[in-house]
Amino acid sequence: MLRPWAAHWFTAVLLCRAVARYSSDQCSWRGSGLSHESHRRDVEQVYLRCSQGSLEWLYPTGAIFVNLRPNTEPSSGHVAALHVCIKPHAHSQGAHVYLEHNGDLRMLLAEKDQAQGTVRCFRLAEGALFVEAVPQADISRRITAFQYELVSSQGPGAHLYPYLHPGLVACKPCSDDEVLMAVCTSDFAGSGVFQSVASGTNDHSPAAVTLSRLFRQKSRVFARGGARGRGWGGRINVPAQCSVQPGGDEYLLTGAVHFGNAWLGCAPRYKDFQKLYARAQMAGTNPCEIDTD
Repeated sequence: MLRPWAAHWFTAVLLCRAVARYSSDQCSWRGSGLSHESHRRDVEQVYLRCSQGSLEWLYPTGAIFVNLRPNTEPSSGHVAALHVCIKPHAHSQGAHVYLEHNGDLRMLLAEKDQAQGTVRCFRLAEGALFVEAVPQADISRRITAFQYELVSSQGPGAHLYPYLHPGLVACKPCSDDEVLMAVCTSDFAGSGVFQSVASGTNDHSPAAVTLSRLFRQKSRVFARGGARGRGWGGRINVPAQCSVQPGGDEYLLTGAVHFGNAWLGCAPRYKDFQKLYARAQMAGTNPCEIDTD
């Protein structure tokens, strides 16, 4: 239900003057409350058209609406599958973050919770972000800042991303078609072995891996020089429900990169993937060409 004070904000959206003094592009926004400190009831509209980016609001006063959209013209089914995930910076303070839809506000991140870097997700169709400054006598040194990503709940390995499915992640094998698609479309794909698994949270644990092959990667999450200086080394977040045996078989490792970290997706044994790929290549059904040897 719309709180009584919030009605004044939505009226202000229609009445506020053009006060924006900020640098903005399609992906990120940076603004300052000092540009309209004398008009603390002003509400600014921010439009971002990217799959990922950031927002930084210095000396927050008033409020801002953040409208997020993909940078393509997706089908209606694709939009329904899109979620927005936001991760506050450790230094973020000075504002509460709400989800607004048809006048209703739902708290996503209170100011006091942002230092923990907790990720919050919601369906894109659920509304826009409403970022409201917390009244302060002194707004110096206060910055509200977070990263955002548009994440699909469909596709290979999407069911393993715990922020979309808190408490519901279950390890289940990917289908043959999902594995073939994952090696072609994932943020990273390669073959390697698990070296060790560290203690993590109830949702996931970071696993050190060494890759002997690297078909693709995003954001350079794997660096040259794995174990004994060979291949590529890095870490992958593995759902807690998935059993990982360090030093065992070689696996095809695919997955997504979220907020700079790698998350495991489809991961069959590599020798099984080689057989699957060979069959698909002979049938002409493989969605892309890679060198499996």
